[in-house]
Amino acid sequence: MHALQVAVSAFVALLPITNPIGAVAAFAGMTGSQEPAAVRRQATMTGVYVFVILAVFAVLGTVVLSAFGITIPALQIAGGLVVAHAGFEMIVPHERLTVAERSNVAAKTDVSFSPMALPLISGPGAIGVIIALAARNPGVENRAALACAAAAIGVLVIVVLRYGTPLVDRLGATGVGALTRVMGFLILTIGVELIILGVLAVRA
Repeated sequence: MHALQVAVSAFVALLPITNPIGAVAAFAGMTGSQEPAAVRRQATMTGVYVFVILAVFAVLGTVVLSAFGITIPALQIAGGLVVAHAGFEMIVPHERLTVAERSNVAAKTDVSFSPMALPLISGPGAIGVIIALAARNPGVENRAALACAAAAIGVLVIVVLRYGTPLVDRLGATGVGALTRVMGFLILTIGVELIILGVLAVRA
């Protein structure tokens, strides 16, 4: 039962940070000139890459912390800052890719791994959260539960990217922007909560 709770908690924590719905507009813009079969393949591979990235850090993240001597409170505070920054950028209109990154994307035919899976969906914020969850929930069963949550996020990414383009067209730029800001506020609050937990752990 505890493993199930870990999986559900991880999914709930990762959902707003990975923000698959918010990634639809970017995906549609980067693949708009490609054949439908290529777009579907890239949507599938994006979900697979998201799962692999999150699952690897769920299993090996604490090893990385130990190797660099990073404490859980430090990870929570740093991760909270990254998550809060990502949320704030979603609330305030901001380009998620730099000019150089956009130029590179324009020349690419496959955007599934970069920039879609990394850094747009399973970026530093999501990685920090999955590592923190792994550190708080040790044990093989809990790591498997985190991997299951990562798999669920990956499947959701595939479904949303493959079938979400009509939704983007229906919502329009205004609707997508409003939805992105709502998700951004939720992400900002998650980031603040992580910072608070880290500070409280340091003071304890």
